[in-house]
Amino acid sequence: MFGAIILFILAGIAEIGGGYLIWLWLREGKSFYWGLAGGFALALYGVIATFQSFPSFGRVYAAYGGVFIVLSVLWGWGIDKKTPDLYDWIGAAICLLGVSVMLLVPRQ
Repeated sequence: MFGAIILFILAGIAEIGGGYLIWLWLREGKSFYWGLAGGFALALYGVIATFQSFPSFGRVYAAYGGVFIVLSVLWGWGIDKKTPDLYDWIGAAICLLGVSVMLLVPRQ
């Protein structure tokens, strides 16, 4: 399970980081190279996610969505300096609970 968590985090950093670089390019007037790097990071995200050992694409990506939400809150806090409020943390915790149910509940 540790490997799956690391892959979720790496994929999240690649996706959020890639989107952020493109945001900086298009919204903040950074050079085209920022957008190019963002596109590369987004492509890397797509590759990293395929290394998950779970057999179902849909389940992996749905669970990743919950992890993405938590990482986005942390990114906003650490990079954008926007402190999450109580409801951000409650929402993030609900998402992690959903991810746990999707990935950890035994199935037949």
